[in-house]
Amino acid sequence: MASPRLETYCCPNRDAATQLVMNFQPEVFCGVCIGSASISLLLTVLQLLPKKGQSPRKMPKASSSSTILLLISICDILGGLGMIFRSSVWLGFPGFIANISVSNGTDVWPSAFCVGSAMWIQLLYSAGFWWLFCYAVDSYLVVRRSAGLSTIVLYHMMTWGLAVMLCVEGIALLYYPSLSSCENGLEHAIPHYITTYAPLLLVLVANPILFRRTVSAVASLLKGRQGIYTENERRLGTEIQMRFFKIMLVFVICWSPNIINETLLFYLEMQPDINEMPLKNLRSAALITWIIMGVLNPMQGFLFTLAFYGWTGWRVDLKWRKREIPWESMSSSTVGENAYPSPVNYQSNIHDSKKISATDSQQTDEAISMLSEANTSSDERLTRSSPIYQGW
Repeated sequence: MASPRLETYCCPNRDAATQLVMNFQPEVFCGVCIGSASISLLLTVLQLLPKKGQSPRKMPKASSSSTILLLISICDILGGLGMIFRSSVWLGFPGFIANISVSNGTDVWPSAFCVGSAMWIQLLYSAGFWWLFCYAVDSYLVVRRSAGLSTIVLYHMMTWGLAVMLCVEGIALLYYPSLSSCENGLEHAIPHYITTYAPLLLVLVANPILFRRTVSAVASLLKGRQGIYTENERRLGTEIQMRFFKIMLVFVICWSPNIINETLLFYLEMQPDINEMPLKNLRSAALITWIIMGVLNPMQGFLFTLAFYGWTGWRVDLKWRKREIPWESMSSSTVGENAYPSPVNYQSNIHDSKKISATDSQQTDEAISMLSEANTSSDERLTRSSPIYQGW
């Protein structure tokens, strides 16, 4: 799983709370991490592969939202691979890992592996947090018609730049002035924990606000499109709202144990002796949430694909095609059915206004359809019956 305790454990003079959780059934814990990450990785890849029986549609262009969702899944896959590799080395070479506790040892490879693997996991999951924040921003901008594929470059700069900067800064402050002298005081640990949990807390606070504003903007677009708000428009707005709700539900389920565990461990660190009997229940709660983290953190990848795409089935088509996001099918069908060739000459202002109106309507339809989670059958039903998807 992804926790700043992984980097803290690389310090030979680690604190007692970190020692408590890292030494609690390490074989069982590593086995849990390997099992959960392996299952999540296989199911995530299965979800992303094209399936037999799917009718491919030629898309006019990819959307920035679909690219962001794919990048989130890639970050989860790479982070899961890091967990599998790290836990496998811990299980297979216990003597190699034991050298981390030797502060004056001459072998630097155990410490290098400890720091490198922990940084890899933290960097990939932090990048996933930033991409999830970018998805919320992009969803709002798409509805406001202020986003597109050009903005994906800015998202890349912000996501990878902030993820690398915070990760390097936190690690540098933790291990300053050297690996053997880290964790001598909270002035080393606190900045590291802040840089680790800052993107996580940003998603927890900012994404619900952005999603709520996006849903409100979608409702306004649906009402303003034809001047009516029918049952189909209401259902589409509900589907978009439910999609955002499932994304945040997965995020809260997978990462709330980390916040609870870190709170408990920080409280234990403040105590003179964490082995006192009055603290037994707190120690037990910290150990339980530690194991839960090992299960839920790697499962984020698969659960997110369920929230993004729904269950795509088992029948994999080995002939590779471009992966299609479910909501994009509505965009393609709308463009295919409703986009007419432009006349060569316009002789009147009436024809010009019709052209502008049609363009605006198509842009509104595409913006709404990018956020919809409806499946194929509901796509076709909405396309046929809803005024927002009928021809003009």
